Amino acid sequence: MAALAGGRWVLGVGRRHWGCWEVRKHNSSEWCRFIWSNPDCRLDGGFLNYLEGVFCTFPPRLLPLAVTLYALWLLYLFVILGVTAEKFFCPNLSAISTNLKLSHNVAVFSLTSPLHGVTFLAFGNGAPDVFSAVVAFSNPRTAGLAIGAVFGAGVFVTTVLAGGIALVKPFTAASRPFLRDVIFYMLAVFLTFLVLYFGRITLGEALGYLGLYIFYVLTVGPRCAGVSIHCSLLFSSPEMPTDAEEPESSGTNSGDYGEEYRPLLPSREPSLRILTTALSPLDLRKWRRKPWYWRLFKVLKVPVELVLLLTVPVVDPDKDDLNWKRPLNCLHIVTSPLLCILTLKSGTYGLYQIQGIFPVWGLVTLVGSALAIIIFITTTNEEPPKYHCVFAFLGFLASAMWINAAATELVNILQTLGIIFQLSNTVLGLTLLAWGNSIGDTFSDLTMARQGYPRMAFSACFGGIIFNILVGVGLGCLLQMTSSQLVVKLEPDSLLVWVLAGALGLSLVFSFVWVPAQCFQLGKAYGICLILCYLAFLCVALLTEFRVIRVSAV
Repeated sequence: MAALAGGRWVLGVGRRHWGCWEVRKHNSSEWCRFIWSNPDCRLDGGFLNYLEGVFCTFPPRLLPLAVTLYALWLLYLFVILGVTAEKFFCPNLSAISTNLKLSHNVAVFSLTSPLHGVTFLAFGNGAPDVFSAVVAFSNPRTAGLAIGAVFGAGVFVTTVLAGGIALVKPFTAASRPFLRDVIFYMLAVFLTFLVLYFGRITLGEALGYLGLYIFYVLTVGPRCAGVSIHCSLLFSSPEMPTDAEEPESSGTNSGDYGEEYRPLLPSREPSLRILTTALSPLDLRKWRRKPWYWRLFKVLKVPVELVLLLTVPVVDPDKDDLNWKRPLNCLHIVTSPLLCILTLKSGTYGLYQIQGIFPVWGLVTLVGSALAIIIFITTTNEEPPKYHCVFAFLGFLASAMWINAAATELVNILQTLGIIFQLSNTVLGLTLLAWGNSIGDTFSDLTMARQGYPRMAFSACFGGIIFNILVGVGLGCLLQMTSSQLVVKLEPDSLLVWVLAGALGLSLVFSFVWVPAQCFQLGKAYGICLILCYLAFLCVALLTEFRVIRVSAV
C-alpha cells in the first residue's frame, strides 16, 4: 500500500503482498465482492478497469479467455506506443528543435540516418520506456514495474541483443565509444544500486541522474558534429525491419515516391482531396511490393495511424511545404486540444462542468472551431503560414498525451496480470514490460547487423539504453517530489530486485573485461556467452520469484 512516513513517499519496489493480491485465495464466487470492497484494488488512472473486468464481468470459467484478450491488448498497446513515438512524437521534437535553432548538443540531436531517413531525439526514442517508468513510479504499488523494466531491459539489451549481433555478424567494436558507454552505464547502475541499498532517493540524487545524462550527452555531442552514422544510432534505434527499407509518410502519400511520380506542373488540389489523401495511412504502391508479414503488421497499425493522423499534427522541416495540409491542420486545432483534455487524468478535467452547466470539452470544441475557421479563411492550401511551427508544439503535446495514456493502460494491465497469476510487479517488469519495450530495438538492430552495420547496432545497444535508466529513474522519482516531500523512499523488500541489479552489473563488467581482452574483436564465442548469461539470469530470477531461491533475512 502507499505509505507516507516523515514526509516521504514510500515506493514498495518488488512488493507483491498487498491487499488486492489476496483475491485469488478466496472462492471464485467472492472475487467480485472482494474487488469492490478492497481499496487496494482500485487502479490509478486509465480508462478501463481491468480488475473489475476479469473478476466481475467474466465468469470464473472464462478466466483463460479474459487473460488471452488482455494479452492481445497488451501487445497492441506496445504497437500504439511504438507508432506514436516513431511517426508523431519524434518528428515533432525534431521540428521544434529546428525552429528553435538549437545546436545538436543542446537538443540532443542524432543526425539523420540513411537507414530510416528520420531525425530522432534521444527523448523521442526512449519516450515509451520513460513514460512507462514515470507512470509506474507514480503509484507506490507499481514502482516494481519501473525498476523491473529498467533493469530487465538493460540486462536483455546488453546480453541477448548484443550477443545476437555478434552471432549474426562478427565485427570489430569501436573502442572509445564502447568504453565510454559501458563506463557511463556502470556508473548509472552503481548509482541505482546505492539508491536501493539506502532505500531512498533525495532531490539531489534525482537531479544527479539527469545531470549524469547531460554530462554523457556533452561527452558524445562533439563527436556528432560531423555526419556520422554511429552517432545517429547512438541516440536512436531504427524502425522495425519491416519498415526499415523504405520510410513511410505519416501525414500524406504525395511526394514520397520519388521524382518520377511528381507532376511536371504544380496543380491546385481541392481541400477535400487534400484531407482524404492526408488521412490515408496506406500507400497502395508500397502495399503491392511488400511481403505478407509486412502487410499483416500494417493492417494492425492502420487503425492506430488513422486516429493519430486525425488528432496529432506533424511538422516536417525536410519537406518544401513543411507537411502543411490546410484542411487537416485546421481540423487538428479542434481535435488536438480535445484529445489533451480527454486523456488528462482519464478525462476528469474534460468532463468537468463550468458552473455545473457547460462541460469543459464543449468550451474547448467551440474555441477550437472558431480558431480553425479563422485559420482556414486566412491561409491557402499551397503555402504554410508563418506560424506553422506552432503546430509542432501542438503535435508534441498531443502525441505525448497519447503515449502517456497508452503507458497508463500498459501499467494497469500488467498490474492486473500480476494479480491474476500472483506474480510480483518486478518480475512482470523484467519480462513482459522489458521485452515489449525492447522488441523493436531487437529486430531493427539485428537487421542492421545483417545488412553489414554490426558496429552501429552494437553502439545502439549500450548508448541508447543509458537514457532509459538515467532519465526514467531520475525523472520518475523527481515528479513524485513536492515542496514538503523532497525524499522518495524505495523499499526493495524482494531479493529479486538485488538479482536484477547484480545481473545488470555483472553483464556490463563481463563486456567491459571481455571486449578489450579480445582486442575489441567480437565473435560467436562472445555472443554465446552473453546469451547463456541471460538464460542463467532468467532462471535465477524466476526461481527467486517462486521462492525456490530465498534468503531468510529478506
